[in-house]
Amino acid sequence: MQNRLDDIVKNTVKGLGFELWGYEYRPRSESALLRIFIEKADTGISVDNCASVSRQIGAVLDVENIIPVAYILEVSSPGMDRVLFKAEQYQDYLGQSLKIRTRTRIDDRRNFKGTLVNASASIVTIKIDNQEFKIPYESIDRARLVLG
Repeated sequence: MQNRLDDIVKNTVKGLGFELWGYEYRPRSESALLRIFIEKADTGISVDNCASVSRQIGAVLDVENIIPVAYILEVSSPGMDRVLFKAEQYQDYLGQSLKIRTRTRIDDRRNFKGTLVNASASIVTIKIDNQEFKIPYESIDRARLVLG
């Protein structure tokens, strides 16, 4: 199911002339949330752009019927406090403030808020109060830039 959802989201967004920043799929027992973030470098993203992508992806998902429960579909720009999805995205934000939630405990904690000091191919390093924490990408549940 995940591979098919990947294909639908990536191909639809690209086919409509946008770039896929990333997406989150959060299934629950009786419902699900599909949140998609799109970009367009030269013009930015408008509400109409989001509505267009939402309509198209919603139509494809309805036909394909790959989400087995009722779902909420949200489409937006990544915004200034963007969620980071891929290892290469972290490189652009070295020195920035970042909030990370992990799937499992690392150093007896799951929430980290500090400065992104390094992003290798497999590990993110975040500095909090002069202490560095190394977090493998596969342990990250969600990472978001923090403004201000």
